[in-house]
Amino acid sequence: MGPSPQIGVAVIILDSQGRVIMGQRQGSHGAGTWALPGGHFEYGESFDSCAKREVVEETGLEIGHVQLLATTNDYMPEAGRHYVTVFVGATIVGESREPIAMEPEKCAMWQWIQWSEVAKWARDQAEAEKVSEPWEGKYLFLPIVNLFRQFSDFDLIAAYRL
Repeated sequence: MGPSPQIGVAVIILDSQGRVIMGQRQGSHGAGTWALPGGHFEYGESFDSCAKREVVEETGLEIGHVQLLATTNDYMPEAGRHYVTVFVGATIVGESREPIAMEPEKCAMWQWIQWSEVAKWARDQAEAEKVSEPWEGKYLFLPIVNLFRQFSDFDLIAAYRL
């Protein structure tokens, strides 16, 4: 039996215009793909504290209203990784609203992107992979694609209630 899967937390920071914060990964598995802020779940943490810690470390933003939304099973044999990703929703509660690349070696920049666009990219990418066609759009980090593979009717706006 191999090593146990690790747990990652992905934070969907939603604003009033239906946008979320996304960044392009660098320097680790999934490099070059677009991802949400987040990271490894640490021993003794709650999902809430992990999400808040990771977001401030990566973007400098203070979040609140953290809610559990979904979990995905993310097997990445080519990278030798297996994660269970816990997706949480959150909103910005601090004064600053613009993310800063606090760890440029991991993510060069963050930007606000319409969630509807992210959902379309994920579905289109999954469809292209099914038929082994090259994907022309922005490559998303596997857990985001799996969110739509494993929960085809996932609706962020309905799932995240303030």
